[in-house]
Amino acid sequence: MSKILVIEDEAAIRRVLVKILSEESDTYEVSEAEDGLNGIEQLKKEDFDLVLCDIKMPKMDGVEVLEASKKVKPEVPFIMISGHGDLDTAVNTMRLGAFDYISKPPDLNRLLTTVRNALDKKELVVENKILKKKVGKNYEMIGDSSAINTIKDMIEKVAPTDARVLITGSNGTGKELVAHWIHQKSQRSAAPFIEVNCAAIPSELIESELFGHVKGAFTSAVKDRAGKFEAANKGTIFLDEIGDMSLSAQAKVLRALQENKISRVGTDKDIKVDVRVIAATNKDLKKEIEEGKFREDLYHRLAVILIKVPALNERREDIPVLISHFSKKIAEEQGTAQKAFSAKAVELLKGYDWTGNVRELRNVVERLFILGGEEVSEDDVKLFASK
Repeated sequence: MSKILVIEDEAAIRRVLVKILSEESDTYEVSEAEDGLNGIEQLKKEDFDLVLCDIKMPKMDGVEVLEASKKVKPEVPFIMISGHGDLDTAVNTMRLGAFDYISKPPDLNRLLTTVRNALDKKELVVENKILKKKVGKNYEMIGDSSAINTIKDMIEKVAPTDARVLITGSNGTGKELVAHWIHQKSQRSAAPFIEVNCAAIPSELIESELFGHVKGAFTSAVKDRAGKFEAANKGTIFLDEIGDMSLSAQAKVLRALQENKISRVGTDKDIKVDVRVIAATNKDLKKEIEEGKFREDLYHRLAVILIKVPALNERREDIPVLISHFSKKIAEEQGTAQKAFSAKAVELLKGYDWTGNVRELRNVVERLFILGGEEVSEDDVKLFASK
């Protein structure tokens, strides 16, 4: 059921709008307000999916209603109702966030089409928010050790800024998770988060992948193609395993950081980009610099903020809560009940040498979840998680 509020001071027009909407669909629940003040009061008390609002009204005009609503219910779309003399104002309301406007007297088809489109957009916005919450849960930071709490505190301070971040740590520790958290808590969270695994892309293709190419730049370049930096414009690009990037690509990344410009392979034409860069590596970049494999100037550009993600062996106190978290996630994925782990099973797992870090622990928990008893026991751990 879609709840629609009609704010209109002319009773005759208000009745017509309510009648049209009520007869159009039995899924529309229509409320009415005789002026802007009453409309805002209703918006504060109830959740509406759409508002139709006249522009010229006593006490509080439509522009003021729209501006006030954005403070209390910013996600609710507005369709403005304008007289012939209000058209310029109606257009301006769209700059203030109105979805659209319709003229008086309302054309039936245009009115209903605009209403349906506005409700569809509202539904997409809601679905987007739900999806973002699900994505956020997938990258939740689990643990309460001092090492993890230190990282959480750093993220809270760093995320709202545009400072570049270099995340270090061995494989499987959760560097990607930290990058996602920084983005989700930043002012760029509504914009794209683009991931690039520099180790997975052949060195001859990395520049094209990052910066795009023009048609004819090389044999297989049959058309122009945008790169990851352009795709991440206004958002965040995460350069994972940046220590594996070629020196020529490093030079182009350095230019992008210095000048906020990139050029596609095969052309010198500059393209402006507004991108926050987060990088990660499992290598010792200072050693790579000494060996001539990594540019020192790029390192200093990237390492404005350094975050070292500890190995699982350095935060064993987090293992019990990680086991519970993974067990719950696996149960949800498989559509079964969550399995408990006995105290002795947990203690045994805490004592293992986790060379593969959190990723390895997750795999072991899944194996025990599938092969272990109704409650995973110490014997199950010895049998199925033998190190």
